[in-house]
Amino acid sequence: MTQIDELQDSAAPLIEHLRELRSRLIHSVGAFLVGMIICFTVATPVFNFLTQPLCQVLAERGQDCDLIFISPQEGFFVAIKVSLLGGLMLSFPYISYQMWRFVAPGLYKSEKGAFLPFMLASPFMFLLGSSFAFYVVTPLAYDFFLGFQQFGQEGEAVIEQSGLSVVFQGSAQEYLNLTVKFIVAFGLCFQLPVLLTLMGKAGLVSAPGLRSVRKYAVVGILLLAAIVTPPDVVTQIILFVVVYGLYEISIHLVQRVERKREEQLRAEGVLGENEGLHDLYEDDDDEAGR
Repeated sequence: MTQIDELQDSAAPLIEHLRELRSRLIHSVGAFLVGMIICFTVATPVFNFLTQPLCQVLAERGQDCDLIFISPQEGFFVAIKVSLLGGLMLSFPYISYQMWRFVAPGLYKSEKGAFLPFMLASPFMFLLGSSFAFYVVTPLAYDFFLGFQQFGQEGEAVIEQSGLSVVFQGSAQEYLNLTVKFIVAFGLCFQLPVLLTLMGKAGLVSAPGLRSVRKYAVVGILLLAAIVTPPDVVTQIILFVVVYGLYEISIHLVQRVERKREEQLRAEGVLGENEGLHDLYEDDDDEAGR
């Protein structure tokens, strides 16, 4: 076989993979567009649902829940943003299925069994984090922000001998942007156990290693809480406690993965009865040093 024939044979599987990838991408984009169109038709009820945290805080303060458009096109862009977010959430299961169909043929049966639970856990954890942000964090954040209002003598007097009133008249688009920021940020933060456990499954991190960097993790989580949340100590503490709790859960999950791997290696005769994965890693490091 000539070199040209070898190149043609190696190029054929690549072309097939590219065709398969293109097909999966087309199906995914089509599902996203369908979900976006569906959400566009119900954009107003969805947006009204997203305003519940704000309306709850305003009702407790005796104020009306009214948002305004500050530009003629703002209403259209609000509907588009709601459609984008809703379309992504509706189509995400189908997009994940398409990703799985593309990756699965290249995996062994054992790898499929290990990878599939993480694909199922990822959307669940994102939904859990988003719900936590929407029902817990967002009302606390808006309660903090609206605490800077000022009412004149006719309302709840805050500035004595003054008729000045500085009250909230929110932009619908700005409110949507901030709310989506909270939802997406917390949804991504709740991916931490999935990410670290998957990395532990691949041998990229270990439970002892995660324990050894706890102090750096604490600093990183504090910085994350300061960036993602408003300058409200209560909200920042809630985010820190939740994310650090997820970090500790991740350590236990990685440890469980390592324990199962040790049992498998002992059954295969790679490890002795009194040996662990760290002994195997040390042997590999010694051989690499030589």
